[in-house]
Amino acid sequence: MEAGAGAETEPLLSPRSWLRRAEEATGLDNDLYINQAVVFIEDAIQYRSINHRVDSKSLWLYRWYYSRICQCILSLTITIILALAFIETPSSLTITSDVRYRLPAWDPPCGLTESVELLCFLVFIIDVSVKSYLVGWEEFWKNRWLMAYILTLIVSLTDWVVSLSFFCTETVRIRRILRPFFLLQNSSMMKKTLKSINSTLPEMASVVLLLAVHLSLFTMFAMLLFARTKDGQQDKEWVGYFRNLPDSLTSLLVLLTTANNPDVMIPAYSKNRAYSIFFILFTVLGNLFLMNLLTAIIYNQFRGYLLKSVQSSLFRRRLGIRAAFEVLSSLKEGPANAEQSYVSVGALLQVLQKVEMDSRCKQAIMRSLKICSGDQLSAAQFQKLFEELDKDAIKQHPPSPEYQSHFMQKVQFAFGHPYFGYLGNVVALANIVSICVVLVMDADKQPSERDDFFLGVLEIATFAEYGFPHPGWRPEFMGLLSLWDMVRLVNMLIVFRFLRIIPNMKFMALVVTTLLDLVKNLRAFAGILVVVFYAFAITGIMLFKGAVVPMGNVSVVNTTYNNGTVQCGTYEQLEYWPNNFDDFAAAVVTLWDVMVVNNWQVFLEAFSRYSSPWAKIYFVAWWLISSVIWVNLFVALLLENFIHKWDRRCHRESLSDIEYQRTVELMFRDVLEEPTEEELMEKLHQHPHLHLCR
Repeated sequence: MEAGAGAETEPLLSPRSWLRRAEEATGLDNDLYINQAVVFIEDAIQYRSINHRVDSKSLWLYRWYYSRICQCILSLTITIILALAFIETPSSLTITSDVRYRLPAWDPPCGLTESVELLCFLVFIIDVSVKSYLVGWEEFWKNRWLMAYILTLIVSLTDWVVSLSFFCTETVRIRRILRPFFLLQNSSMMKKTLKSINSTLPEMASVVLLLAVHLSLFTMFAMLLFARTKDGQQDKEWVGYFRNLPDSLTSLLVLLTTANNPDVMIPAYSKNRAYSIFFILFTVLGNLFLMNLLTAIIYNQFRGYLLKSVQSSLFRRRLGIRAAFEVLSSLKEGPANAEQSYVSVGALLQVLQKVEMDSRCKQAIMRSLKICSGDQLSAAQFQKLFEELDKDAIKQHPPSPEYQSHFMQKVQFAFGHPYFGYLGNVVALANIVSICVVLVMDADKQPSERDDFFLGVLEIATFAEYGFPHPGWRPEFMGLLSLWDMVRLVNMLIVFRFLRIIPNMKFMALVVTTLLDLVKNLRAFAGILVVVFYAFAITGIMLFKGAVVPMGNVSVVNTTYNNGTVQCGTYEQLEYWPNNFDDFAAAVVTLWDVMVVNNWQVFLEAFSRYSSPWAKIYFVAWWLISSVIWVNLFVALLLENFIHKWDRRCHRESLSDIEYQRTVELMFRDVLEEPTEEELMEKLHQHPHLHLCR
């Protein structure tokens, strides 16, 4: 009965039809395997995880999502939503941030920046939806970053609705603090960096706790040592620095950074030279021992960060290449009962035609395939071909032209001789010396007394344009583009000629290449710093916007001045008025000044006086995160980068003697461990969406 029903609904097919269907199915499977291999190789190139859906529609969506245009749109969206802080209220679109001279800033109408913000949120919603679909439901619940992404969007949209309901008059906007998360979650390297920092925190916390104990003990000693006496003239130390517990803690905390040294010591030192022992002992134990111990601990805990990251990246690349090999070995074109898997050269050529990769690497792999013996590749041979991805061609000078003329050959020899390069260095040095002499001679002269063309004689273009000096010509009356200004600009550029000597000095060249590599390879650290700067700047605006008022309005705040004059060394006397939190740009600059810790006690005292004594907690927290943690992490990575460069210089051949230069991922090639076949296959068998036949 059931068979008859089946025969009625689905008629029997002829053997030829069955064969045609089988061929079509095989062709579809082969196309799927080719597309999977293409995506896995692109994952390997970009060090991406391969744990995503691998069906045909998902692969198309995956490649579309990671296409250059989609990633550019996402990066542009992140940039726009972060840049809104400069435009939205309080706007940074003023010439100066000085509260005495700043004109009223442009206030965007309600709904303008909010509309742009909503468009950005829509892009992020699409982004998180695509990511969630591609990883699959099971992997989604394991991915904390995706869940945090969704939660951030929900909170941001809720706050956006509340903002519009209040017609943009509310002062606290939570979504502004959450904006840096969009930058953070979009960078896998920043996520790794944050994870490494988190793993280093316990060791850092122990030293910070030791610093707190050190600070507390010396604070108690200071309050006992510099207690108030009957003689008011002898209490300058107590009045200025140790009047109460908060002032005492602040004074010694600032001394820990040497920002108020020797000011904090002078009143007591003037009274008795023995008091200097207390301050010297505190500085030696705190600044020289404990702070440097913190740097050493951070370096010890963090020095393997770059190596671990490179090892993880290498494993991802090898895993992606091996996954491509496994799916290509499933193509229905090889021997069915082969004991060992192979990939045909033709299949790999099809894949290479579709893969988006550097043309140099693709051509090198193609050349290797042409000279390969046989039509099939083993797993080892397949992996060996793609080691070309680990290399980066050194940019070489084009070959010198060959001249037939005897005269031109002599000219080529003369200008190509090393001595000609030395002559160029001497000329560059002479330029620097000449400019320095002229600047010293004309430093105190008035513009009308200055020899207008004394610097100009160094530039042939001056004479070609204006001829010889003529009386009556005065550059100070020629506006912004006067000859004098142009000559100064040109001479600034001349200074850079001196940089040509760097390649000729090996040690200096080593230092410069280390710095350049650091700039290229520490983008994740710069991103983390941007995130922290942004969050603290927005928080500072919420806490201290409008707190600093110019001197004409000092009656509205509780300030004390002696006979109408400001105290030396204060915020007002130093004219730090541009440093405030009245807009985002000013807040960023203020935070930078505090991070440098030069005179940061001025900000502690001023904002505590203008707003609340609790303001010190904000600045101390910023000092801990920026100056203590981030700067020490930067020093640790700088040391590691330089040490590895130095080791390569001492034990390896120079870069000019080899054909390729290793990228940063294989800068530590000698200490990296290649993943074994068992590790790769075990990881592939754990793939949530890929099911291998073996």
